[in-house]
Amino acid sequence: MKLVSYLKEGGDQLALLIDNYLFDTNSLHRYLPRNMAGFLINWEENFLLALIAEKLLIEGKTDKSNGIPYNSVKILAPVPHPTSCRDGYAFRQHVAAARRNRKVNMIPEFDQYPVFYFTNHNSIQGPGKVVCMPDHFQKLDFELEAAIVICRRGKNIKAEEAEKYIGGLMIMNDVSARQLQMEEMVLNLGPAKGKDFATSTGPFLVTLDELEQFEVAAKNNHRGKNWNLRMTCKVNGLQVSEGNLSDMDWTFAEIIERASYGVDLYPGDIIGSGTVGTGCFLELNGTGKLTDQNYEEQWLKEGDHVELKIDRLGVLSNTIVAEDTDYSILKKKILYSDTKPN
Repeated sequence: MKLVSYLKEGGDQLALLIDNYLFDTNSLHRYLPRNMAGFLINWEENFLLALIAEKLLIEGKTDKSNGIPYNSVKILAPVPHPTSCRDGYAFRQHVAAARRNRKVNMIPEFDQYPVFYFTNHNSIQGPGKVVCMPDHFQKLDFELEAAIVICRRGKNIKAEEAEKYIGGLMIMNDVSARQLQMEEMVLNLGPAKGKDFATSTGPFLVTLDELEQFEVAAKNNHRGKNWNLRMTCKVNGLQVSEGNLSDMDWTFAEIIERASYGVDLYPGDIIGSGTVGTGCFLELNGTGKLTDQNYEEQWLKEGDHVELKIDRLGVLSNTIVAEDTDYSILKKKILYSDTKPN
C-alpha cells in the first residue's frame, strides 16, 4: 500500500495511491482518519481497513470515479508533521570512504553500535522547492537515504521485535550545508545548523507488505532485515550516485533498538538510514580528489534539480531555490573573531 499526503483545503489530506490516482482515506471508510497523524495513532486498525479498501478498489468493487490524478495536486511529505526525526549512520561503505578521504582510519566503534542524530522535524518537507539561505550554498549537498516511520509507541524495543513498529519505507534527502556543518563540528557538537533547514521525504510511504519480495537477510552478526532496492541520485538529469538499500550494515531494527533504549518512540517518528555509499557530493568529491589533484568539486547550486530514486519507493524530486536575502551568519563569525579578547 502506498500512502500519500497532499494539500487539500489548506490542510494535509491522506490518500491511497492506486494506478496514479489518489483516493482519500476518509472517503473510503467512515472510520479512516483524514490525515497521516490520525492514521498512525491507531495504525493496526487503520491499516487493516485501508488494505480492505485498497483491495476493493483494485478489484473494481468500489467506485473509482472520485479518484484524483496524482499529478494534479501538491504532494506533501508523507508525514507532514512528524513527532521527531532521527538520522542514522548505517552504511559502512559511506563511513569508510569519508574517513579514507580525510586520511584517517576507519573508526572501530562503527561496528560496535549504531548511532544517529536528531534533526529539525519542523523542517520536514516533501517534493518541490528547497529554499536555501546564502550560507547554505557554501558547499550545499544532497544525501541519498531511505527512512522509516514509526507506527506504534514503544520503549526498550528489541531488534527482533522492531519490525512491527515500522509503518513503512520512504525516500529521504538529508539536505546538508557542509560549510556550516564542518565549522560547528570542530567544537564536537552537531550536526545542527548544517542540517536543520531542510529534510525532504517522500513522495509516498510504502507499507512493508508491498516490499516482502525484496526482503534480504541482514549482514553477518546483525539482526533484522534489509531490502534489495536500488538507489540512485540524478542532478539535472545526470546520475551522480548509485547504491542499494541492502548495503545497510546496521539494520533499521537495530537502530530502533538503540533509539528506544530508555525512551519512548512515538507514532510519527521518522528514522533515516544515513547516506548510502557514493550518496553525497562530500564523499564523491573526496574520492575524486584522491585520484586526481585537479578534480573539480561539485556542489548543489541555485536552480539545480535533484531526483532521488529508490526501487518501489518512487522518485523524490526537489529544486534548489535561493532566498532573496544577503543575510549571513558566516560573516558574523568573522566579526566575532575580530573582537575576541586577548
